[in-house]
Amino acid sequence: MGMSNERTDGVDAVPTVDERDRRNFLKILGVAGSVGVASEFSLADVREAVGAEGSEELATMGQAIRGDLTGELDPDRLGTALGGIESAVAELPALREAGFPDEPTSDYAALTEPAWDAYEHLESVGLFEAAEQHLPEFTADHVRATTTELIRSEPLVGSLATAGLDERERTALVVDVVNRNERLANWVSTEALPANPDDYDPGDVAPLHQRAVGGSLLWIDGLDQHLWQREVLLTDEMLERGLRDVKRMLAGTYLLVEGVRNVADSGSGMLSDGQLTAALAAGSAVSILGQEDIEADLFRITDEERAPRGGVAR
Repeated sequence: MGMSNERTDGVDAVPTVDERDRRNFLKILGVAGSVGVASEFSLADVREAVGAEGSEELATMGQAIRGDLTGELDPDRLGTALGGIESAVAELPALREAGFPDEPTSDYAALTEPAWDAYEHLESVGLFEAAEQHLPEFTADHVRATTTELIRSEPLVGSLATAGLDERERTALVVDVVNRNERLANWVSTEALPANPDDYDPGDVAPLHQRAVGGSLLWIDGLDQHLWQREVLLTDEMLERGLRDVKRMLAGTYLLVEGVRNVADSGSGMLSDGQLTAALAAGSAVSILGQEDIEADLFRITDEERAPRGGVAR
């Protein structure tokens, strides 16, 4: 189920959570449909309805991951990376205003440098392997449980706000994750990959949560070349949607890194074990859906969608 394509101007434009999206979202979460109305629907409406009691199962997963990582993480390095991701998100409106580059640039690749530093650190301390070992596949139940935990957790929702997402964006993002759980289920752990598909060795494939973060950053890195070379094919609306996807991928990465930073720095607010699980799973889910969206919105466009031959007046 997709959201309405109604949008407002600017890079912060987000799909509208329409009545169908809202009803499906609440149904999956098991919340009565009377919560909020379509025009005013927000995560704050849902938080009270889902209750305050966390999942013991998520807590067990988070405790196992925390146990694998305590003492190996560099909180200062992760904190610096988080600040860099916040700055990268803040730069998106200026990049949208600049439009398509007239010559090869590295403006978009520069956005991911802080996130790559966090990625390399998390890889070196085994975070992705720990997540692969202790977290289940993206089943509908797992997506529902982790999203519910995210909604009831003010620190996690606050992390998305710190990353640069306003209330409307945060609501649309969470609704999208829940309503697209079937898409997420296609992203499986390395162990669950079929043996020797298409002549590649599954043993060479990175853990799921590493693919979620690293893949997102690679899509963003590819934008400089893509926008410069393919301008004739692309429209301003495609660019706007693509930058919305970039913002979501950076926000997903931010949520995951913030969850791990909390393990490294007990003075940063202390997430519960269940909240840690939610940060890792939801951060990866957001990053994954951002990858799928930017591919469709900006890279794999159809002939019917492309800009008209003869060019578009900019």
